[in-house]
Amino acid sequence: MTKFNPIFEIVRIKQEVRDNHDATEVYKVRSPQDCGNLAIDLIGNEDREVLLVLCLNTKNDVVAIHRCHVGSLNSSIVHPREVFKSAILNNAASIIISHNHPSFNCSPSNEDIEVTKRIQEAGILLGIELLDHIIVTPSTFLSLKEKGYMS
Repeated sequence: MTKFNPIFEIVRIKQEVRDNHDATEVYKVRSPQDCGNLAIDLIGNEDREVLLVLCLNTKNDVVAIHRCHVGSLNSSIVHPREVFKSAILNNAASIIISHNHPSFNCSPSNEDIEVTKRIQEAGILLGIELLDHIIVTPSTFLSLKEKGYMS
């Protein structure tokens, strides 16, 4: 006799939200500098690589920030499904990703560039644009868009 696994119907997907700021404050992204400063504050001093996803509405207001992944000292495995999960749950029009380099060197690795391309391609399929990928240290940042690594 064959035993079948049960099939579950998903009736609700809920995210857990933690409020970190004044609800009246709106953080608008107008430039890579805006995002770089925010990411430096949030993950610049981390001792391991941390990937943030900033979810933006159509007016480029940050509607959610998701600490998507914590890696090791010098690497982080990132999958588009985890990156876009928070964007979909928050009805984001676009995203900006950011991660830190604990080495204090903002230069992008080949892996950084490849991950950016994969996430950008996935965003095109989903209709959620990847606006930029910002690499930060405790005191500085680098925009892959400004440096020409993104189309």
